[in-house]
Amino acid sequence: MKKVRIGAGQGFYGDSIDGALAIAKFGNVDYLSFDCLAELTMAILAKDQQKDPHTGFTRDIGVTMKALLPYVKKNKIKILTNAGGLNPEGAQQVVLQIAHQLGFKDLKVAVVTGDNVLHKLPDFLKKGVELADLETGAPFTEEMYQKLLFANAYIGALPLAKALREGADIVISGRTTDTAQFLAPLIYEFGWSEKDWDRLACGIFMGHLLECSAQSTGGNFGGDWEQIQGFECIGYPIAEVYENGEFIITKVDQCGGLVNKETVKEQMLYEIHDPSAYVTPDVVVDLTHVHLKETAPNEVKVTGVRGKPKPPHLKVVMGYENGYMGQVIVGYSWPNALKKAKATERIIRRQLKEKNIEFDEIRTDFIGYNSLHGPLATEPDDNVNEIYLRMVVKTDDQKKADSFRRLFPPLALNGPPTMAYIGNIPTRQLIGMWSAFVPRELVENDVKVIIKEVGEYANSDA
Repeated sequence: MKKVRIGAGQGFYGDSIDGALAIAKFGNVDYLSFDCLAELTMAILAKDQQKDPHTGFTRDIGVTMKALLPYVKKNKIKILTNAGGLNPEGAQQVVLQIAHQLGFKDLKVAVVTGDNVLHKLPDFLKKGVELADLETGAPFTEEMYQKLLFANAYIGALPLAKALREGADIVISGRTTDTAQFLAPLIYEFGWSEKDWDRLACGIFMGHLLECSAQSTGGNFGGDWEQIQGFECIGYPIAEVYENGEFIITKVDQCGGLVNKETVKEQMLYEIHDPSAYVTPDVVVDLTHVHLKETAPNEVKVTGVRGKPKPPHLKVVMGYENGYMGQVIVGYSWPNALKKAKATERIIRRQLKEKNIEFDEIRTDFIGYNSLHGPLATEPDDNVNEIYLRMVVKTDDQKKADSFRRLFPPLALNGPPTMAYIGNIPTRQLIGMWSAFVPRELVENDVKVIIKEVGEYANSDA
């Protein structure tokens, strides 16, 4: 039975390239698939684009391609990535430039566009699409539209598979689902139908197990993590997928990490709200009959994935300007570290009241006590060595956010003893997220695949 080997390249913008490089060298894979985008990443890219409209893609794509392109030809590996973010064409130019510098001539780099729907939102509203926020139910308003920095629909694997059919060696997209880069090679290689729900579901679930780099190979493992060997060179997962949709998760022997039922099961449950209906643009996945079997050391076979017809809508995520965050962290040492930090919080709040300074929100955390566990934390005794006070404010006024941290330095001499001043954390712009459903045809009719060869780039004015 025909099989395809796909390796995980990256789990987020900024992830290590070492796992992908090891797979390219030793993994005997046909494809390397990258998931570079989260909602946070889109916000980071939007801020980049505010400063320079030529940016908007993940800036590590250059480093990634320099390391991996030599293996694209040598080992006949194709690469799929959504590193294009808000500017896939810009990322395409970077890859073409690097490929040219490395001496490639006939390399084909595809870009998939059409997920950016910011300019189409007024037309959507005219056509009766409400764009109400999926989380709060709040209606979409003109005021919200004016605040938007980006609006992108999650598109599926079909246009990526089309790019492969047209000969692309590298496929770059913007906002796809995390799993689209992993399913697309299977649709292309096996010729799976758009309505072959069970096999499509297998491909999506395989992608889900690979999308977070080392989380299926022991990274961030919440079980017996101390049994994981080789965190310093942990391997990323590889899927060996068969034409019937069944697949094996494994890794290269040259890297650390561990693949067993527990590590795979933990990733299986990650971000799955309803195991009977994991909704994606390509298929709704049913995981309630999945069976995991260890077939060899560091090999887990996955069977039993089922699929249901894809939904009629696509999800659109919009990022909007949502004010500014001022933040200060100061530390106190033993004895009575927590008491000192709490006293400082009271002083700051009194000063704000006396000076008639109001913020939309004020948040306090005591690092070393409750900054991670929140209300579930148990208060420590007086013997704790040190506590850091973190105070955060939110406001629409950037200068007002800037001014918050100026309250703290005087307390080094005028407040509780042993303050270690850590402040001077720059004010940050906040970007809020707004999610809505859009009829899929309003997006998919404008999705395009554009392919350029390195030789074409070299002969242009670029």
